[in-house]
Amino acid sequence: MNQPTGDESRDHDVDDVGLVRSEEELQAVAVEREAGKFRLRKVLDEQPFSDEIQRGVEHADIERVAPMEDDSGEIESLPDGSVSIPVFEEQLVVEKRLVVRERILIRKRVVHETEHIETQLRRELVEIDTDADVATRVHVDPSSATDLAD
Repeated sequence: MNQPTGDESRDHDVDDVGLVRSEEELQAVAVEREAGKFRLRKVLDEQPFSDEIQRGVEHADIERVAPMEDDSGEIESLPDGSVSIPVFEEQLVVEKRLVVRERILIRKRVVHETEHIETQLRRELVEIDTDADVATRVHVDPSSATDLAD
């Protein structure tokens, strides 16, 4: 038999063997879970209120005037809003008759006075109670922060 030369012996002595190469791949999936809770609660806040306000109070001014010669003797409303009330007396003549002696004019006027009022005004506030686990994830709109209690 012939001895194979160097190149020939390599071809016959080595079996062809396949090689499998592997590598790891990462598959990450986000799964929801409860991390904590926060609760909203309404509370009632009372704050003192004090203010000065104007109000109208009617007063009556009385004026006595002589009657007109043709006075009717009836209660009359005058164009300026006053009320004219006749006052009668007996007058001695050959016969007794009722004569208008004078009229009483009553005019209303409004006097503005300052009156002090005090009361309690109530409003509802919202408190936020947050678990420590999610406290950094609860954000309050700063424009509405005055309506929320800590």
